[in-house]
Amino acid sequence: MPNRTHPVCRFVFPRSRCRPLARGAALACLILMAGCTFTPPQRPALTTPAAAVNSASLDQYRLAVARRIVERNPSYVLQGTLQPMLRSLVVVSFTVDRNGQVVQSAVYRTNGDDDAESTALATLRRAAPLPQPPAKLLNTRGQLELFEDWLFNDNGKFQLRSFAPQQAQTID
Repeated sequence: MPNRTHPVCRFVFPRSRCRPLARGAALACLILMAGCTFTPPQRPALTTPAAAVNSASLDQYRLAVARRIVERNPSYVLQGTLQPMLRSLVVVSFTVDRNGQVVQSAVYRTNGDDDAESTALATLRRAAPLPQPPAKLLNTRGQLELFEDWLFNDNGKFQLRSFAPQQAQTID
């Protein structure tokens, strides 16, 4: 049988002790590596400060934003009651800076109605600049992330959930 010991082992350890020591060293390395974990670096939080989450000022600001969207897009806004079975519900996530500029917007949730998604994003863009958010609502980057729901009837007109009255209960 050929000599299969590691070349270093032949010179450092006597032949009878080489394999058990190599196995023991390998086992010790595995145990040490098993205890290691990789923790990615943390990024600064971009969320709304905890103190502001349930504050009246956040609710007031959300209503001011919804009001601006409705005011700037009157031909797209549904007057009256929403139909019982909506054509689409589009939830948009958007980030506002301290000056009220929309720095980011994206469809967060949808049923796949491309026209409704386009309308929601376009009406948000037309409403800019939005009112300036209160400083206490801003994150460390001077921004505030919000969500709003666009509720669409079959005719393509919408109401924002912030202002929507109760939906019709029966199909006529």
